[in-house]
Amino acid sequence: MPLPKIEHPIYELTLPSTGKRVSFRPFLVKEEKILLMAKQGGDEKEIVKSLKQVINNCIVDSDVDVETFATFDIEYFFLKLRSRSVNNIVSLSYKDYEDEKIYTVDVDLEDVEMARDPKHTNKIKINNQIGVVMKYPSIDVFNKLSSQEEDDAAFEVIKKCIDVVYDTDNVYNAKDFSEKEIEEFVQNLDVNSLEKILEFFKTMPRLHYEVKYTNSLNHERVVPLDTLTDFFTLG
Repeated sequence: MPLPKIEHPIYELTLPSTGKRVSFRPFLVKEEKILLMAKQGGDEKEIVKSLKQVINNCIVDSDVDVETFATFDIEYFFLKLRSRSVNNIVSLSYKDYEDEKIYTVDVDLEDVEMARDPKHTNKIKINNQIGVVMKYPSIDVFNKLSSQEEDDAAFEVIKKCIDVVYDTDNVYNAKDFSEKEIEEFVQNLDVNSLEKILEFFKTMPRLHYEVKYTNSLNHERVVPLDTLTDFFTLG
């Protein structure tokens, strides 16, 4: 007689990048082992790979591909996944720069949402005839470019995130063109157009939560948490 099958609850969340509803189960001992091994190894690429693997394991919808997730989708998803799998409360310690004392605060991960800039848009006009539609960078894109110089990495991210180019007559899918053709197009952008594209990246949705406490000198402090790392390793 086989052992009884353990049933797990199913939760839903909305992907910040697309608004798509995704169903998932909590991560289990086997997924926690993946995370622990990656953390012990300390290699950033392996940690990213492990995050994706765990999220992919826990998604129960067959039509959802974690490879298409934006960087902030991965961060948001894992935060909510961790909340449902382990505990929604995390204790963070922060050393105050004024009195140099350590303060510990509790953060409810269920209260963490995405900060959205009302000026953010993925449709950028180059001139009166030509424009581009951008797509969000995947975590793999950032991972592959992490070793490059900042300016070179920014240029590569722009090339990889152009989704569509359009003019008054046609729409051109970037995937139909060679990397060299896309590179030439980007190199021919004027400075103002380049700034508009960079603004797309600067104003992307991001995790945001504010930790508030009062130090020993009775001064109120506000510490912003904006990355996945902030929620687990704040120093």
